[in-house]
Amino acid sequence: MSYDLIAVEDRFDGQVSELRLCAPPGNILSARMMDEISRHLKAVEQDARKKLIVISGEGRHFSFGASVEEHAPDKVSAMLPGFHHLIGQVIDCQVPTLACVSGLCLGGGFELALACTLIMSDEGAKFAVPEIQLGVFPPAAAALLPSLCGGHFAAQMILTGEKLGARALQQAGLIAQVVEAGGLEAAAAGFIEKQILPRSASSLRFAHRASRMTVAEIYRTSIAKLEKLYLEDLMRTKDAVEGIRSFIEKRAPKWTNA
Repeated sequence: MSYDLIAVEDRFDGQVSELRLCAPPGNILSARMMDEISRHLKAVEQDARKKLIVISGEGRHFSFGASVEEHAPDKVSAMLPGFHHLIGQVIDCQVPTLACVSGLCLGGGFELALACTLIMSDEGAKFAVPEIQLGVFPPAAAALLPSLCGGHFAAQMILTGEKLGARALQQAGLIAQVVEAGGLEAAAAGFIEKQILPRSASSLRFAHRASRMTVAEIYRTSIAKLEKLYLEDLMRTKDAVEGIRSFIEKRAPKWTNA
């Protein structure tokens, strides 16, 4: 199976699939890239040998998130459900997933990492859901963050959009391991060799399903309501349209508070 915007490689004698987002510098999650990720996840699930899927970004950054242009009023109603389906697919994936994050991990890129079973990062990584700066909010993060790290930390990220360091997210329980700059690949390989490869692939899948059951149920029950709030209410406001438009036009937004 060939791809244009992701690169995939089987490692550790075919027991691990490595998936890299390959559209540097920002590795933007366009609809086309999301489709390629989805197709690869389906293919990996069918291989009974697979014990882990590692997701990383090509170049300096993990991902700047979804395409802002595809958030425009005439496109968002098609893009957003597709993105939410992908996040649900990652959460429900039978094979455990590990996001290895360097550089910036923003918006939809951060939501993709949140959907993974585990996150590892280097100490220089920065995380944010900056959608509020565009006059909108991140539905997938709103569904996932409260159950993963608590309501107050979730609200801080969603309401401010500020970039937070890896150590702050580790303290909040979102990141499993933070390593020194340049050590992420070696740390991930060490984790895989010690904690993943010695296990049964089938047992790992059952343990993964059990560990993600609550998160999956919360996501399924809330994402449709959040998507409706975004598409049917938020996108009818002048400021939501203005925020997206001002970003595309590379200017400061002019809020009307309506």
